[in-house]
This record gives sequence, C-alpha cells and structure tokens, in this order.
Amino acid sequence: MSTQETESTASLYRDYARRWFPGHSELYVQWAMGLATSPELLALVSALPEHKRQPNLVFAAARFHGCPDESFRVLEAYLAAHWAGIRTIVMTHATQTNEAARCATLLPALGLVAAQEQRPLALIEVGPSAGLCLLPDLYSYSYDGAAPLGDGSPLLRCATTGNPPLPHHLPEIAWLAGVDLNPLDGTDPDTVAWLRALVWPGQEDRLERLDAALGTLAALKSGALQASAGAPLLLTGDLNERIADLVDAAPKHAVPVVMHSAVLAYLDEAQRARFADTVAALGCRWISNEAFFMDAANHAQEGPDANYFTLALDRVPLARTGPHGAELHWL
Repeated sequence: MSTQETESTASLYRDYARRWFPGHSELYVQWAMGLATSPELLALVSALPEHKRQPNLVFAAARFHGCPDESFRVLEAYLAAHWAGIRTIVMTHATQTNEAARCATLLPALGLVAAQEQRPLALIEVGPSAGLCLLPDLYSYSYDGAAPLGDGSPLLRCATTGNPPLPHHLPEIAWLAGVDLNPLDGTDPDTVAWLRALVWPGQEDRLERLDAALGTLAALKSGALQASAGAPLLLTGDLNERIADLVDAAPKHAVPVVMHSAVLAYLDEAQRARFADTVAALGCRWISNEAFFMDAANHAQEGPDANYFTLALDRVPLARTGPHGAELHWL
C-alpha cells in the first residue's frame, strides 16, 4: 500500500469529519478523525477499491455487522477484529441512503412542473434505492412550522428562506418508475436493516422518518394503501442505458419527469455528460438535487456553499437545499 494512497484516504476521512458530519453526527466526526490518524485502519481501508472507501459506507458496514455506536476506540478494535466480514459487506453493499425527507425540497420543483404542464406527472428516478423518494404524494409536509399539506406518513418538516413557491396541493402523479444498479426491496428485512444502518448515529428523527416511509411503501405494495400511480416500477441497470426506455414507457397523458438526488457524484465526468445529453434529447422535464448541477455545456458546477445541494429544474438552479431535506433556500 503506497503512502500516497493512505494519505488520500486520510484526507477523505478528514474532509468528511470537517465538512459533512459536523452538526449531523458527532460520533461520525470522532470516528472519521480517529480513522484518519490510525495507520492500521488506513491501511485496511486504502486496500479497498477507491469507490468503496467513503466513510459513510465503511461505518455503515461496521454497524450493520454489529459494531456498537460507541467511542472511536471501540470502532478501532471492532474493525481490526472483524475486518474480513466488514469488508465483505462493503464490497456487496452501497450507500443507497433513501432519505424520504428530500421530497420536501423536491416538492416545489414538482409543483412548478405540474403548474406549467397542467398534466399528471410520470416520475422517473435514477438511483432510487428502495423508491422512497418516488412517493411524494403519499407523505405530508410542514414548511416553517405551518399546518401540514397532505395527510400521509411521514410528516416531513422543512425550513425555508427566499419565499419559495410552495404548492397548495400535492401534484397528481400517474406513474412511478426508477432505474438503479441495485434496486432495493424496502419490504425485505435484511434490506431494511441495511437502510437503517445507513442513517448516521444520533439522527433519530431520520430513523423515524425512514421507518414511517418504509411503512407507507409496504402498505402500498400490499394493497393496504391505494394510490393512482400504484407501487414504483424499479428496474436494474445503468441509468444511461435504461433512462430512454423508461421515459418512452411513461403514460402518454402524463409529463415524464426525470429526477435524482445525490446520484451524479457516483458518475465520472463522461457518464455525467452523456446523461445530461440523453435527458436533454428526450424532451422530458429534469429535476436534479445534487452537490453540483450540470450547466448547459454539461459541466459540473459546484454550489457556493459546499455543505448544500443545488436544486435545479431543466438545468436552471432554483434553490440550495439541505442534503437530508430539512432546509430549502430559494434563489
């Protein structure tokens, strides 16, 4: 293992400890900073393929394996003792965090499309995980403490600035579909356990929302909950290979809306450019909620505040959003 690789891993973990984890999970701050200074653990993690080294994946795998949410010294000993099993989990799983609360930041953009098109929406999500963000009309929303919009579960709370165009009613959704390299079955117990392990320690509100959203999905799939769009159709495959087929399969009376959150970071520059070109050529609407967005020349543009996502509609930035859906700052 080269010194350059271990230093790169240490830098990655320090970055997460300083940029993404503070204010969200103090235990993960401690774990990330501790691992960044541990030569033994850096050697283990650096031996993973580069795309498997991210802290949230390694830490989730450790917790899924059985590591308790305790001090870094506990994590350090657990990783050293159980690395073979944890490595297997890392290699066979991905950070497919399915944060239903992001629907609160997607909803204003969906409302704009519904108002402009005056037709039902056919939602097509790339990287949908278990499909929880494909159910925005089955949740309820409270912006800035106002009375809830909708009567579904979970109730998603979001703080706003900048006077966003909050919808007065939930959009009519006619069809739901998605494509993922590894779509998840949100009713499978092992899958549910993995999704729960992906929620960072200390974020009990996120865990409660996840459980409630999974309950809504289970009720929908069992037929206990009725919805005009039915349960999401989730396909296995590469988004660049399958997106055109999904847009073409959307009901003709509905407007196809391709959407995604925290997905583009997992594509390289060529894949992102191809995806942007493909979506533009399909003539559908495009809602992205990412740490960066694609400009008209297919370049990834970072937002001014690296701790926020950029919500964009058809490549036009609309807002800065909290990565877990709790904030919406309209531009």
